[in-house]
Amino acid sequence: MSKIKKKRIGFVLDMTPLVDITFLLLTFFMFTAKFKSDSENQQKFEIKRPRTQSDTAKLPDKDLVMIKIGADSVSKDTAFYVSMINEQDIIGLRQAMFEAKFPGIDEKTSVYKIKDTVWLGTIIEKCRIVNQRAAFAIDADRRLRYYWVELAMNEMRKKRATTFNFITEKKTGM
Repeated sequence: MSKIKKKRIGFVLDMTPLVDITFLLLTFFMFTAKFKSDSENQQKFEIKRPRTQSDTAKLPDKDLVMIKIGADSVSKDTAFYVSMINEQDIIGLRQAMFEAKFPGIDEKTSVYKIKDTVWLGTIIEKCRIVNQRAAFAIDADRRLRYYWVELAMNEMRKKRATTFNFITEKKTGM
């Protein structure tokens, strides 16, 4: 005998109380939540920057090695131009560069045009040998990239000439 299947009766679920409870819980958690304060939100470390002030000191009149970085107006290439101030230092540096076989040197050379860092390192070393008290100063054209100044500073660091002046324009009144 076959059984008679009962007709399946569907059920209806009312979502209104579920939505009400969800919004009640949501508002409860929103009102009871504690947000981070500004002090908790700040960084856990501190950066102490060195205090600086503008240097009004002038370059020394003697015992100075000038490293000028500029683009040659004729050949349009960048080079380092190294010179010393004292006459005795100029003569001593010329003799040292003769011994190092610097190309294109003669009896009147006082400014050395250098295109590579090997010769720049050599001349910085020779300047320090000629005059141990000599201060270094870098003067660069503002149109040049920082790369060239970085090359000069790295060569000075390699030759332990870590204290130097960087020549800039004076700011006129605002």
